[in-house]
Amino acid sequence: MAKASSPIQLLPRMSAKGPFTLEVPGQTPVEGETPVRRIPLAIPDFVERPAPDVTTVYELVRTAVAKYGNAKCVGSRKLVRTHQDKKKIKKIVDGVETEVEKSWTFFEMSPYEYFSYTEYEQLILQVGSGLRKIGLEKADRVHIYAATSANWLATAHGSASQSMPIVTAYDTLGEEGLRYSMVATKAKAIFLDPHLLPTLTNVLAVATSVQAVIWNSQHQVNQDHVDKLKAAYPHINILSFDELVNLGKENPVEPVPPTAEDLCCIMYTSGSTGTPKGVPITHRSVVAAVSGASAIVQPYIGPGDGLLTYLPLAHILEFVFEHAALWWGSTLGYGNPKTLSDASVRNCNGDIREFKPSILIGVPAVWETVKKGIVGKVNAGSPIVRNLFWGALGLKERLMYAGLPGSGLLDAVVFKKIKEATGGRLRLCLSAGGPVSKETQKFISFAIAPMIIGYGLTETTAMGTLHDPMQWSADSIGAMPAAVEAKLVDFADAGYFATNKPNPQGEIWLRGPTVLKEYYENEKETAEAITPDGWFKTGDIGEWDKNGHLKIIDRKKNLVKTLNGEYIALEKLESIYRSVPVVANICVYADAEQAKPIAIIVPAEPALKNLAAQHGVQGDNVEALVHDKKLHSAILKELQAQGRAGGLSGIEIIDGVVVVEDEWTPQNGLVTAAQKLNRRGILEKYKKEVAKAYGQ
Repeated sequence: MAKASSPIQLLPRMSAKGPFTLEVPGQTPVEGETPVRRIPLAIPDFVERPAPDVTTVYELVRTAVAKYGNAKCVGSRKLVRTHQDKKKIKKIVDGVETEVEKSWTFFEMSPYEYFSYTEYEQLILQVGSGLRKIGLEKADRVHIYAATSANWLATAHGSASQSMPIVTAYDTLGEEGLRYSMVATKAKAIFLDPHLLPTLTNVLAVATSVQAVIWNSQHQVNQDHVDKLKAAYPHINILSFDELVNLGKENPVEPVPPTAEDLCCIMYTSGSTGTPKGVPITHRSVVAAVSGASAIVQPYIGPGDGLLTYLPLAHILEFVFEHAALWWGSTLGYGNPKTLSDASVRNCNGDIREFKPSILIGVPAVWETVKKGIVGKVNAGSPIVRNLFWGALGLKERLMYAGLPGSGLLDAVVFKKIKEATGGRLRLCLSAGGPVSKETQKFISFAIAPMIIGYGLTETTAMGTLHDPMQWSADSIGAMPAAVEAKLVDFADAGYFATNKPNPQGEIWLRGPTVLKEYYENEKETAEAITPDGWFKTGDIGEWDKNGHLKIIDRKKNLVKTLNGEYIALEKLESIYRSVPVVANICVYADAEQAKPIAIIVPAEPALKNLAAQHGVQGDNVEALVHDKKLHSAILKELQAQGRAGGLSGIEIIDGVVVVEDEWTPQNGLVTAAQKLNRRGILEKYKKEVAKAYGQ
C-alpha cells in the first residue's frame, strides 16, 4: 500500500489550546440545564456538507470516485482453507471430572485483492441495475443480514443508486430479531451470508414481501441450503451476489438518484434490552455525519491511509466511518474478528499485519485484548526486557506531558516490535462503543499510536463527541463534531446537576442534522426519547471540563443504588476492572439488597494459567481451573487491588467473584454484536453462582 501522505506526526499529547467548545450565542438560560455548546467551527451554522454539491450518499461516492479514480478503494481476502486442531481436555460436569474432545479452527487466507474507486463505482451501478432487473423499484427496501464485507457496502451503495433504502440487522441477531425487522419494514429483498440461509426457512413464511434472496458469493455456499429454500419458496428468486452483478451488467439501467431527505437506511439498534428499535436515517444525516467528523479528523487522514474494517457495518460507527474513509480517499481493508491476529491463522499473516492499516477503529474489548497480548509477551521476557519496556513507557508519558522531544528514539528502539505487530504503519487509533479504561488508552497511545475517543449513538448517526488528535486527552472524550450541539440536563435522582461545582453535570442531550426525528413506527419510544424541539435524550450522564470537552460518567440505566443508598456506576467499574490481565470479559453486578457489587468474569486463559502456577494450583485448562476456590480468592485480590489503584471508593470495590468457563459471544446471546453486555442474560445464566458469591 502507498505511504500515507499526511505530513502531520500525531503524538499522544494536548497540543492545542482550549476552550474547544463555546456557548451558542443568543440563547435564553433554562433552569436545570447547562447552556448549549458547539465547537467554534459550527457557530453560527453546522457544517452539514463535506462539499456544496454533496447531499446524498450516492453523490458522496460519485464525487469520491471522480477525485480518486484509480486509487485503491476496497480490499478483501479469500479463505484458502481451514485447519482443525483437536485435543482431549479434562472438564468438570456436575462435579465429575470427564475427558472431552475440544477442537480449534484456524484459517488460511489469501493476500488482499483490491477494487479501485472507478471499479467500485462500476460494481455498485451493476448491483443497482441487477436489483431493478429482479423486480425492485425506487423506495423498495433491501434488507442486509451479513457480516462486514466489501459486498455488504456495495449492496448498500447499489441500492442507494436506485433510491432503495437498506435495512440493517446484525448477522448475529437470530431468527426472532430478523423476523421482526423484515416484517416491520416490508423488505423486498435480502442480502445475507450463505451460512445464514437456513435462518430464512421460517422467516420467509411471515416476511411475505420478500421477492429475492441474494447470498454473498465471497463465501462458500452449501447447495443443500439453497435447494431446500427453493423447494419451500419456489416463487422467490434465490441468487448469488455475482449472479446479481452479472444481471446488472447484461441489463444496465440509468441510476435513480435519491434526494437528501430520502431514507438511506433503517438501522436496528442491537437492543441489549427489549425489542430492537428501528432508527430511520436519511441521506442528509449520513452526509452531515461524514461532514461533522471530517471537520475534526480530515486534516490528518487522506489518500494513502488504510482503514482496517472489521466491526459490524450494521453498527452506526462503522457505517459512518467507512463512508468518511471513502470521502477522504483512503483504502478500506476488510477483515474479520476471527482472522485479525496471527494467532488465529495458519500459513499467512493475520489481517492487521497483512493489510498494515494506518487507522484502526475498535471497541474497548478489542483494545483490552491488544494490550493484554503485549503485556503478556513483555512479562514473559527477561527482567532486562521488562524493565526496559515499562521504563520507556513511563518516560514517554512524562515526555508527552512535558512537551519535550525524545519520544521518536523510544519508538525506534523499544516500541518498534510492538508497532510491527500491528503492521508498522498505525498512526491513529479510535475507540468507541463504550468506555475504555484510562490506563488502556494511555498504554495503546504511548506504545503504538495515539488513541482518540469517539462517542455517538445510532439515533445521532454516530455523532456525539470525537477527539481532535491535537486535543488528545485521557481525561475526556473530546468535543462535538461540527454537525451536532450538546447540553447537560439535571438528573436529580443521582445528584447530577447543571449547577454542580467544579464541573456542571447531567444527562447529555444532543441536537443537529444527524439526530433522528422519530423511531420507525414507534410513537411511544419517540415521545420518551425526543423532545418537541428536536433534542435527543441519550441516557448518558456527562460533565463539561474546563476545556469545554465532555466526559461521560455513566449511563442512567447502569446506575445502581446499593443497600446503603449510594449509586454506583457499573460501566465505570467494568472499565477499571477489565484491565486486570486475568480478565477477558467482565460484568459487574450490584444487588440492591447488598452493600457491595460482585464481578462475573470470563478469564483470559494464559493469565489464568500463570496465576494458577503462582499459587500452586494444578490444572492445564480453563474448564478445570475455573472451579478452584484458591484461584477464585487470588483473582478477587487482583481485582480489588486494581479497583483501589484505579481510585474506586470503598463501596465500588467488589466483594465477590464468579469465574465462568463459557466465552460470551453474540452467538450465545451474552453480548450483543457490538460487544455490549446482555446483563439480563448473563445474570440469568449464572444466578446460582451469583447467589453463592453473595453468600446466599
